[in-house]
Amino acid sequence: MDAVKALQNRVTQLDPRAYAILIGLSLGIIGGLFGLLLAVAGPLLAVAAVGGLLVGLYIITNARAALYAAMLVLFLLPFGTFPFRIGFTPTLLDLTLGVFLLVYLLEWMTGRREKLQLTPAHVFITFYVMWLIFAFMMGLRYGSPTANIIRQFAATLLSISLVYVLVDFLRSRTDLRRLVLLVLVLLGLQALLAIGLYILPDTTAESLLVRLSRIGYPDGGVIRYIEQTPELGERAIGTWIDPNALGGILAIGAALIAPQVFARRPVLRYRWLTLSVVGLVALALVLTSSRASFLALGAGLFVIAVVSYRRYIPLLILAGLAFLLLPQTQNYVDRLLQAFQGADLATQMRIGEWTDSLNLIQQYPLFGIGFTGTPNASLYTDVANMYLIMANQIGITGVMIFLIAMASVFIYGYRAWRIARHDPELDSIHLGYHVALMTAMINAVADLYFFRLDFQASITWFWLTVALALASSRLILDGRKTSSRDG
Repeated sequence: MDAVKALQNRVTQLDPRAYAILIGLSLGIIGGLFGLLLAVAGPLLAVAAVGGLLVGLYIITNARAALYAAMLVLFLLPFGTFPFRIGFTPTLLDLTLGVFLLVYLLEWMTGRREKLQLTPAHVFITFYVMWLIFAFMMGLRYGSPTANIIRQFAATLLSISLVYVLVDFLRSRTDLRRLVLLVLVLLGLQALLAIGLYILPDTTAESLLVRLSRIGYPDGGVIRYIEQTPELGERAIGTWIDPNALGGILAIGAALIAPQVFARRPVLRYRWLTLSVVGLVALALVLTSSRASFLALGAGLFVIAVVSYRRYIPLLILAGLAFLLLPQTQNYVDRLLQAFQGADLATQMRIGEWTDSLNLIQQYPLFGIGFTGTPNASLYTDVANMYLIMANQIGITGVMIFLIAMASVFIYGYRAWRIARHDPELDSIHLGYHVALMTAMINAVADLYFFRLDFQASITWFWLTVALALASSRLILDGRKTSSRDG
């Protein structure tokens, strides 16, 4: 402190002319560096770099801001990367999550945080993490890991760590409500992007999206079609590029915010605005042509109605009948029927993948074959079913540990729900978080993105949902204990 005061005294004692020269030199150096950046990177990247630097300086001093920045990247730029390599290409999501965890740890180191808050479900999640690491090590028999696979696996563990960190970090009702509001806003923005790009001519939409190639996005062939056939229609992709991955995040997010439409104390005062966002998300979901996500959301909305809003079940049934009967939706309804009948190419390919996956599981039932290679060239692990790809890579044992961990989350949530349903501030939030997780698990029956290593954003969104469900339950149950002690 004495050294700082001495320095301050010396600065104040400077001759005014010397002080002006010092200020001028500093501004000149900053201006010169900015001019160099303009010349090398162009005006857009230069402004973005300076803005990012200023935002970054704020984020590294505030854990909540770091978390919000990570969610901003997750929803809007999920596949963004840095335009350089350090043995591998770091992603924007890796950076923002890493900064959040670093700031969180610094709070512990500086004494601003104490008494780690966890739940019984964390025991089972820890067993699952340990099994993932064990399966990864066992799989090294079949292939050496690349730098990219190591990064992706480490990023997966980083995503799962959110379950520990967020449950401890979120210690107030205000935090839970703010996150619902943040998801509502970001989900609405992604839905608008998806719908806007869908409406635009294909060439225009592609020219806009390929501009993101500077930060890791594809530089061509971005627009997606049903069964890769333009004649069958376009599929909405937003900035998630893959329509099924986008469908998953939209379905889970819609299930999370849907209870807010009828909540006694919604996070947003204007219900019409909440309803508008849900409508936008539902429209964007339909435009993705992701049938698994659409059906998962339907199941989630039905559970919400049965558990807490039974008086709206007739309205939900009418909406379902309208969807089935309206002329504008008949193509989509026909595709749903084709899926159940196994009549379209996409479903037939899924059935073929499931058959191959079951054959692989029979050969390596307990431990799977890991993440780095296969015993022979005829085997592959990618299959459009999260539980089957899990069994392929971490064995049936790993799948059972995962399901037990998820069951523990719901059991813990049920204990909290018996209290939360009488709390007008938390009932819709607690229900939304758990139904969102249930929606993700239903969606996973026909999609693999919540487990496949190269879809890091989807994995992060899944475990973020787990973390939010547990955090809401812990806060409710701890509140009851506090009230009992106070009484």
